[in-house]
Amino acid sequence: MPPLSASDATPALTPIAASLRYDSRLAEFKQPFGAQPAKTWVEFQISALPGVDKLELVIERRRVEGNEDVVAYAEEARVPLHKTAGAAGRERWKARHRFGGPGVYGYYFVATIGGQRYLVQNNADPIHWTKEKGSMGPATVAAMPAGLDAKDPFAIRRFRQTIFASDFIVPDYARDLVYYYVFPERFRNGDKSNDPQVGQAKYQDHGIERHPRWLDRPYKPGSGDGSDAVYNNDFFGGDLAGLIDKLDDLRELGANALYLTPVFQAASNHKYDTGDYRRVDPAFGTNADFERLTREAARRGIRVIPDTSLNHVGADSPYFNRFGNFPAGGAFDNGKPNPASPYASWFKFDLSKAKPDDQYAAWIGIKDLPELDKSSKAFRDYAFGKEGVMQYWLDRGAAGWRMDVAPWVPDDFWRAWRVAVKKHRPDALTIAETWFDASKFFLGDTFDGTMNYIFRNAVLDYAAGGDAQRAYANLELLRESYPPQALFASMTLLSSHDQPRALFHFGVRDDSPPGKVADGKRRLLLAMFFQMTYPGAPTIYYGDEVGVGGGEDPYNRAPYPWADEGGQPDLALRGQVQRLVALRRSQPVLRHGSLTAPLWLDEHVIVLLRQDGKRNAIVAMNNATEPMRVEIALPAALRGEAFIDAMAPGAPMKAADNGKLIVEIAPLSGRALIGD
Repeated sequence: MPPLSASDATPALTPIAASLRYDSRLAEFKQPFGAQPAKTWVEFQISALPGVDKLELVIERRRVEGNEDVVAYAEEARVPLHKTAGAAGRERWKARHRFGGPGVYGYYFVATIGGQRYLVQNNADPIHWTKEKGSMGPATVAAMPAGLDAKDPFAIRRFRQTIFASDFIVPDYARDLVYYYVFPERFRNGDKSNDPQVGQAKYQDHGIERHPRWLDRPYKPGSGDGSDAVYNNDFFGGDLAGLIDKLDDLRELGANALYLTPVFQAASNHKYDTGDYRRVDPAFGTNADFERLTREAARRGIRVIPDTSLNHVGADSPYFNRFGNFPAGGAFDNGKPNPASPYASWFKFDLSKAKPDDQYAAWIGIKDLPELDKSSKAFRDYAFGKEGVMQYWLDRGAAGWRMDVAPWVPDDFWRAWRVAVKKHRPDALTIAETWFDASKFFLGDTFDGTMNYIFRNAVLDYAAGGDAQRAYANLELLRESYPPQALFASMTLLSSHDQPRALFHFGVRDDSPPGKVADGKRRLLLAMFFQMTYPGAPTIYYGDEVGVGGGEDPYNRAPYPWADEGGQPDLALRGQVQRLVALRRSQPVLRHGSLTAPLWLDEHVIVLLRQDGKRNAIVAMNNATEPMRVEIALPAALRGEAFIDAMAPGAPMKAADNGKLIVEIAPLSGRALIGD
């Protein structure tokens, strides 16, 4: 089996330096494996040829702020390694370190050989969305550069060690969830009486656009589609009544959680520009409709997880009132600061600027989204104080929260927020929107899980035919960095309202020939098989299950193709997705089972072992366009066990006398072999 990562040691290294070996995922080099509770002792070992004069372990605390705007390390300890006898002409160097309080720590080794110093550090694997390189596992060795600035976070590729609070728990049900992820404005119009009307509804200081047909293509200004020059002001009429009408469809598909992008009053079609945190947008229905949705969903065993941003609001809101569409009292009424506003302390102003749009802080410069001052006590009280917004919707049936743009919000805000949410509802699930390595949020003081965008990119790349070893390195990083409870609570998505849909990633376009579309759907099913057999909560973006495609926003937010609206949903594809969801829900080992390093990993094939008590499962996937046959060495304890293919039951499979199990995998497909 090929290694997970190739060494980047150069010919310039001396033979002794090149012999330095460390692998953070192997027990012979590091114990215990992965994220650990506070105050844990960790043992480190390095193997090398004789001739190393000195080895030192450097421990640092990692700090990440914002969207990785700041990545910094501060040294905490230097621990000498002590030489002991090894085997096969090699020596072993050992050290122990007891990590302190919760945090993400960086570490690396410095070897001195013949007066020269060398770094034993993380590898150079790129990690999706993450600035720091390195998937951990096998170390690389490099000569210590002259004039090295150890304070430069990228000058040394640190291994990372997550240390979490010993009392960090997440709701037990989190690992059993299968999400259906909805952009409500585009899912289903169940009540045409509340549809936004041209000439009546406003978007900031503009009018709105209304699509005459449910199956229209979303408007994009400047595309030549005949729409106006304003973004996010075109409406189809989707609402909560439409969601309630289709809850039985979601239950039939196998979903037991419904994740909603924001439904609170806002001017746009996406609703991230919050206008009123305590009111459902009138175009979606009423607060009573939200309560009816959560009540009807609960009757069907479905939890509802809403989404909102506590980082910014809409410029067109009673809180800010940039355009004067609300009664006076906003912090920026009609483009002028209003110090008497009850919301004035929620925002930061710079009155030295002449233009109104330059007088307030806006999230990443988007003037439609005035940024909230998260240190404002008045805002914190409103958001999660006694009878705050968070508690208000939990009391109306929400099962937890998915929080928008979590990295832009200070850590101390999230710590106070979590305390308030969990005190009010201990079983409330807290999910962060993060795209990069989210370890800093899994220390037990902020979130239970994340939207796992690293998983998304790795799996889409694999299903598109990419090198399995390169893609899977990203997932091995998560297995090592995330506490298991957080990994299992995270949403494993493939498509989203912020990224092109999965079928688009697989090359499917509106004008693609049937053969290309069929190939894209096969790859989608392979990716979904990966979702359903991997730790985490599989997340189906509305319409993916019936073949909806679409590229960048707004085309990834197309309406669901209901047949009674003239659409042509691919019901055969939906049936296959339904089978995959049923596979996961029928096999607890696929939801709860532990995950080790791959039993097999090559360019095309990934074979994983899942274990839950005495129950075992072997998951095998093949992204090649031809069948693959691999011979797997099973752990000794499993060599007498019979395995049944859960998707195509047949004769039981057992390892041969030599402990090898031969597994054949069809093109672009997977197998789940369950221990009998």
